[in-house]
Amino acid sequence: MEKAPEKTSEKRARLFGTDGIRGTANQYPMTPDMVIKIGQAIGYLLQKQEMPWKQQVPKVVIGKDTRLSGYMIEQALSSGLNSMGVHVQLVGPLPTPGIGYLTRNMRATAGIVISASHNAYQDNGIKVFGHDGFKISDLMEREIERLVLTEDLTKLLPPSPQVGRTKRIDDAQGRYIVYAKSTFPLEYTLDGLRIVLDTAHGAAYKVAPQVFEELGAEVVHLGNAPNGTNINDKVGALYPAKLAEAVVQYRADVGISLDGDADRVIMVDEKGQIMNGDHILGVCALHLKKRGLLKNNTLVVTQMSNYGLEKRMKEAGINLVKTGVGDKYVVEEMRKNGFNLGGEQSGHIIFLDHTTTGDGCVAALSVLAVMRQTGVKLSELNKIIEDVPQVLINLRVKRRQELDLLPGYRDLIKGIEKKLGDSGRVFVRFSGTEPVIRVLVEGPDKREIASHAETIADFLEKHLSGE
Repeated sequence: MEKAPEKTSEKRARLFGTDGIRGTANQYPMTPDMVIKIGQAIGYLLQKQEMPWKQQVPKVVIGKDTRLSGYMIEQALSSGLNSMGVHVQLVGPLPTPGIGYLTRNMRATAGIVISASHNAYQDNGIKVFGHDGFKISDLMEREIERLVLTEDLTKLLPPSPQVGRTKRIDDAQGRYIVYAKSTFPLEYTLDGLRIVLDTAHGAAYKVAPQVFEELGAEVVHLGNAPNGTNINDKVGALYPAKLAEAVVQYRADVGISLDGDADRVIMVDEKGQIMNGDHILGVCALHLKKRGLLKNNTLVVTQMSNYGLEKRMKEAGINLVKTGVGDKYVVEEMRKNGFNLGGEQSGHIIFLDHTTTGDGCVAALSVLAVMRQTGVKLSELNKIIEDVPQVLINLRVKRRQELDLLPGYRDLIKGIEKKLGDSGRVFVRFSGTEPVIRVLVEGPDKREIASHAETIADFLEKHLSGE
């Protein structure tokens, strides 16, 4: 009987994935009691943390998206932090990058976002930023996990006079709007531009329209009526088809699609053609290089980026550095080596000159700035990058296992790689945020690579979908 807790602890030794803690609301680890413990663990560590400025009481800014469970988690997290003597400032629905900005701007000890990003409303999550506005280190994540899973946190609580307070910040949205607009060149406006904007019924549903409208654009709204359960529901960056139809229907110049927490963006040109993160990165990198603003002449991407982007960057004399999948790893590489532009095909675009994490509004404004400064339509910019055919299959699985230990897996991959030769590649990985394995195959023949991707997916489904 006494061995059961050990098994549970072993099974649950990790709370953090590649983008914070995430899970189904009211199920482990996103239950109120666990969230209180997470808040207490964060609060305890913040109390011990050395700050670059004098601060008597640690202060944490908490924002969220529009999920129904956000209310529950917000209160539980605040309670946990308050119980450790930390003051909390609640800003309500705000994009993830907005919390990174406000954490620095308000001289907070940390910032926390309650969001499961692009996941359905049933899920929720917790992302933690340090006082510098960047996501916390793996070391701090592991320490939070250790405290939550192995320590009796009630023994670490301070005396009752030191309990923290919670208050709401009413003007946080206005602060973010001003910040986002400040990244757009002062000598230009968006006058005369019609934009279809899809905010995925998410965190940016109020702020994003105002950003573009205050710069002069006419904005047609999609996905801006959140009800707690419709976030990312066939809208937003993961579902750009509806946006593409609307751009053509309203004869718009641009379509902009954000995800639930607005840290990623997918765009659509005036012809209804989708412009993913690779194309946005390529356009911005070339423009920055031309103006002498691309630091170290380098663009940082992940293993998921299309070879077409790599090829175009080589032609332009721009270095390409690849990291593991996840905007966190892109940012780490950028900070380590002094690069200022990087991102993912999925639409996480990081401009380190402006922001500390992916920011959908800032990325979209950067592309609009290129349009204004060059006088070129988005469809022409979109053509700058020519994609190599790529097939991606997202397969839901019941368990994770070291893939190379699956009988026959290595031989299967080697066989497909041999057939593709130097003209293609295979990339398979587990998602860090959901029970999904991603199978990517790239090559010149769309039918051939689709067949290879299906073969790999069928093999993995057979081996990983059982108990």
